[in-house]
Amino acid sequence: MKKNFCISAVVGFITGLANGLFGSGGGTVVVPCMERFLGVGAHKAHATAIAIILPLSILSMLIYSRNYAVSWSDIISVSLGGVIGGFVGARLLKKVPAKWLHKIFGMFMIAAAVRMIL
Repeated sequence: MKKNFCISAVVGFITGLANGLFGSGGGTVVVPCMERFLGVGAHKAHATAIAIILPLSILSMLIYSRNYAVSWSDIISVSLGGVIGGFVGARLLKKVPAKWLHKIFGMFMIAAAVRMIL
């Protein structure tokens, strides 16, 4: 139990660090880490990532809006779309087999990596 808590805390720290630096981290870091290091199944890892994105994002948003003059109208409009997309995605999650969940997630990761390199 203690070992699992320590690993979870390290995964959480890395996830928060990635979120603060890059604006993402919930899915890109925590999902593979939870599956690999904590032995959590794909569906539970994705659902947990969705749940931890909110507190990470709120904290980052407050810091970014304070230091980088982020537009509140952009925050609100994108958040609204994100809430709707999050609802739809959460409803679809239980219908997607773990095998396909990994493939779809991997494609998004590869697309994001290619975009960042180019």
